[in-house]
Amino acid sequence: MLHLTVIAVGSLKETWWRDAAAEYEKRLAAYCKPECIQIKESPLPQSPTAGQIAAALGAEGKQILAVMPPRAYRVALCVEGKQCSSEGLAAQLGRVGDTHGSVCFVIGSSHGLSDEVKQACDLRLSVSRLTFPHQLMRVLLLETLYRSLGILHGSKYHK
Repeated sequence: MLHLTVIAVGSLKETWWRDAAAEYEKRLAAYCKPECIQIKESPLPQSPTAGQIAAALGAEGKQILAVMPPRAYRVALCVEGKQCSSEGLAAQLGRVGDTHGSVCFVIGSSHGLSDEVKQACDLRLSVSRLTFPHQLMRVLLLETLYRSLGILHGSKYHK
């Protein structure tokens, strides 16, 4: 069974985000072994400088790299990443399951991911060209993964 890790910077503060994420994690368990790891977001002032942002991303990046599963296929969610359909992601997850047995998706902070994290990943994926709040992005990613794994396993969830 595929081992699925989602590493996310920041916490789900509102109950409804936590409930939604928990629901999709529960559903994912039918297809994989899901694990969600939260990394604490580095504090920044109200109007941070480019240097302060770079330092925060570097600190978050070190935390992310420290918890990434070593043999997993690693996917960075970032705006410059490749976009694909649910069926395309399903096919990719099927190949990763056959070759690696483990996949890790990384969601950065509101300022993104450090270059070190992006370079450590095998794929850069963009869910959309639109901008989403990070709490919503985590729920959206979990739903997307549930849908894609459902496609892979012949579920009727995806129409």
